Amino acid sequence: MSLSSFFKKLFSSKPKSNLPVINLKNRFDLLNRTGQGSMSRVWRARDRSTGRIVCLKLLDKVKTAQFEARFPGLNKPKEGTICMLLRHPNIVQTYEFGLTTEGEYYLVMELIEGMGLNFLVETKSPQLEGNRINYLTQIADALEYLHNQGFLHRDICPRNIMVNGEGVIKLIDFGLTIPNRPEFCKPGNRTGTPNYLAPELIRRVTTDHRVDMFALGVTAYELFCYNLPWEKTESLQTLLSHMNRAGNDPREHRKDLDERTAKFLIKAIERDPAKRFQTPAEFKEALQRLPDHW
Repeated sequence: MSLSSFFKKLFSSKPKSNLPVINLKNRFDLLNRTGQGSMSRVWRARDRSTGRIVCLKLLDKVKTAQFEARFPGLNKPKEGTICMLLRHPNIVQTYEFGLTTEGEYYLVMELIEGMGLNFLVETKSPQLEGNRINYLTQIADALEYLHNQGFLHRDICPRNIMVNGEGVIKLIDFGLTIPNRPEFCKPGNRTGTPNYLAPELIRRVTTDHRVDMFALGVTAYELFCYNLPWEKTESLQTLLSHMNRAGNDPREHRKDLDERTAKFLIKAIERDPAKRFQTPAEFKEALQRLPDHW
């Protein structure tokens, strides 16, 4: 499918009234909560119609409406609409998108049995040893596919990356994903996880796909160093001051880092979009030149 026909299909998607409507309690057995995002609640659930164990995501009505209000008149595609169009081995598969009888959007997705990348980083898991390049390559593959489909993820971070039991990466949570079109990339839409926001997002200037490249760079830095390039913060004002200086040399956290890997990580978190890796393909090429023991 060409990119133009892809967007034609996307923006001519069926209106809200034509989405499937289900009674949540009749359709699913909610087994246990697996997480809660800023805009959603997530369950491990049994789909009574298929007998399959799935991941069920319910979107908060108010917060979803508030986010979509950032794009007045732009007919922003719904998270579920976008997810239903994405098919890649490193992106969580979405089986169904619709509405509950309570008026909440729901997504039925594959259940990923594994760990969040954030857990592996926080615990300094031995599972990372020898797998960093492999994991980052898979993340870049997913991001390359997403960009080729004409979207920006806008929330790349370890929390939104899962590793299943076979070592396969799955990129999740497309709640902040937007089309990579000029009208959606205007200054002012400052969304994402604060510590992974590109400087151009914080400064409220026009953005492009390189905001995802910056977030991918911070994620890579964390995988190698178990630390962020800047002091961890939730304050955007403090974060803005951090964006005015270069990130810490990764060798401050890992004395055993070789020079090539350190330079790779420094380039990945460049504050100037023109100086960081420009595409996931370029990022992957640089990864393959690093020592393979990482």
